[in-house]
Amino acid sequence: MTARERPAGDVDYERHGVGYAAVRRPDPRIAARVHAALGASRTVLNVGAGAGSYEPDDRWVLAVEPSATMRAQRPRGAAPALDATAEHLPFDDDTFDAAMATVTVHQWGDVDRGLRELRRVSRGPVVVLTFDAPVLQRLWLADYLPEAVAAEEERFPTIDRLTRVLAEGSTDVRVDVVPVPLDCVDGFGEAFYGRPEAFLRPEVRAATSALLLADPSAMRSGLDRLEADLASGAWDRAYGHLRTQPELHGALRLVTAHA
Repeated sequence: MTARERPAGDVDYERHGVGYAAVRRPDPRIAARVHAALGASRTVLNVGAGAGSYEPDDRWVLAVEPSATMRAQRPRGAAPALDATAEHLPFDDDTFDAAMATVTVHQWGDVDRGLRELRRVSRGPVVVLTFDAPVLQRLWLADYLPEAVAAEEERFPTIDRLTRVLAEGSTDVRVDVVPVPLDCVDGFGEAFYGRPEAFLRPEVRAATSALLLADPSAMRSGLDRLEADLASGAWDRAYGHLRTQPELHGALRLVTAHA
């Protein structure tokens, strides 16, 4: 199957997705919350599935992922993955017990349509793991890479928007804060709240879509300041307590809509 002529979202994962799975691994504590939200569902559709993070291994799962590069990084034995997008799911109504989408809605071309498609094909819960982007401004990263953090506010749909659209076909919509552990193995931005040196590694930056979209000169300037502050101890004087803070109650959210 050939790659798409244009990426499905604002980041071209055919080009930038190589090595993504090595950094963005599922954290078991976050996974436990996602899987609990799926309830007793036995058949699950994972939309915008990427390399397969957070797919439960104790249920029948079908993945939808438009990037061939990302599909190629799915581990051996992972659920089968279809080349499709959230906005056009090729399934009948109520095909699955549940549908899930983890850290992907900001990549969709039409968020509302994608959410309605998830609701349409699921006869049970729709589970969305995402970020409440304005909360990202509270993290120290905004001091060094303000453009990238501000861009996330523009890219991520608001929690109010997600709940409003999902409520159209649901009996109840719940939003929970998901704590991020200090040793989180899923390498999204907030995961390194107490490990700032990680942002100096190219592979970490390459797995964070906001950093791929940031202005290169502004990015370089911010990273140079971070590196200098780490060397001088300025970062630790301001934020060193985060190195031992067990978890961060930050921007990560779990939205669960029950049919």
